[in-house]
Amino acid sequence: MKILNTLSGKKEEFKPIKENEIKMYVCGPTVYDFIHIGNARPMVIFDTFRRYMTYKGYEVNFVSNFTDVDDKIIKRANEQGITAKELSQKYIEECKKDMDGLNVLPSTNTPLATKEIDGMIKMISDLIEKGYAYEVNGTVYFITRNFKEYGKLSKKNIEDLESGKRIAIEDQKKDPLDFVLWKPKKEGEPAWDSPWGEGRPGWHIECSVMAKKYLGDTIDIHAGGEDLIFPHHENEIAQSEACNGVPFANYWMHNGFLNIDHVKMSKSLGNFFTVRQISEKYDLLVLRFFMLSAHYRSPLNFSADLMESAKASLGRIQTADETLERILKASTLENITDDEKIIYEDSKEFVTKFEEAMEDDLNTADAVSAIFELVKFINTKVNSENSKELIKLLKERLESLCLILGIEFKKEDELLDSDIEKLIEERNLARKAKNFARADEIRDELLARGIALKDTREGVTWTRV
Repeated sequence: MKILNTLSGKKEEFKPIKENEIKMYVCGPTVYDFIHIGNARPMVIFDTFRRYMTYKGYEVNFVSNFTDVDDKIIKRANEQGITAKELSQKYIEECKKDMDGLNVLPSTNTPLATKEIDGMIKMISDLIEKGYAYEVNGTVYFITRNFKEYGKLSKKNIEDLESGKRIAIEDQKKDPLDFVLWKPKKEGEPAWDSPWGEGRPGWHIECSVMAKKYLGDTIDIHAGGEDLIFPHHENEIAQSEACNGVPFANYWMHNGFLNIDHVKMSKSLGNFFTVRQISEKYDLLVLRFFMLSAHYRSPLNFSADLMESAKASLGRIQTADETLERILKASTLENITDDEKIIYEDSKEFVTKFEEAMEDDLNTADAVSAIFELVKFINTKVNSENSKELIKLLKERLESLCLILGIEFKKEDELLDSDIEKLIEERNLARKAKNFARADEIRDELLARGIALKDTREGVTWTRV
């Protein structure tokens, strides 16, 4: 597996710290509203990476957090007259619903920032003791210049940052480049006791602490959107490595931005969509498929036309799967023949193409192309005259590749006998009322769901087909 490591700027062969085990941390959302489609992209991308590495035999310890205390959360909670905890808990649950719709697997651990305050206080205290931080009037700052490798991820240097005056100078800061680890309590804000008085942590410290607690001092992969490279991930590296004295993460993966109709997504421009809004028009698996249709590091343009195209493309794959299901029922030959064994062997070519694409820095776009090639192969090679065994094997092959991408075809629930009898009774009443259109509609509906009706002198009989 080759990964474009943001830290080195090069594609590198992935070598985990422990054989067959991967420790991976992905920055999660700040929960003050419904997640937007930009939030969803890293969720989908790195869930797919996790699925593929699991398929390859790795045990993936996957940690992704929720930031549940933050200026935006506090502001929104105060506006609504509720506590920050009530607001964040509401949107954590809503986020989980959207993640479920996107078929994102639950993390191995999903820590909340507010549950890890003690660990943050401990790391901040350690940084002060080691000469990397200082306290002024209840605020604790990290001394950026004391971490000599600052900028190694973002490729920024101290001189450029200083001349650009990116960070506004505060009177109590010793250096305009220093960043906050702990801030004192303000009126109307949640706060926790600390050696520096009541207050709450800065944003950057939480991920350093949670990654250390759940994965260790050095992890295999840290991932997130490219907007987090600086300052968030740069500051995480500085904090973690200054405190722990070892490399923080060996590989860094970052997905590209998501644009709306070729314009950067922005609330101020009104081109902003939540995952929940998209779910009102599309199955969220269409959104997932759309996000996997491009390489994860490339900018991705979102538009109605592209979503419709993704829906149609996903439909082609689902139709192939449904066709296999239909011809499987129609097939009368049980065991695979020698000629069919050759067909099945030939289909491995597309599995190889799929794996080669995924192992080239998670190239899901080419992996999807390999699936379409498999679909074309199946459509031209297989029909109801083939054996059930071959049809099952090819169906399993198609579905297994789709599942690695998190695409599962939802089957309609099988009708219960009681439901069938109710529909037959409704059909009988429709026929008595000479509403033959409705009677035919019920018959066709049942047939579409695998129930065949037969009218006899003794009444209506039915069988599953």
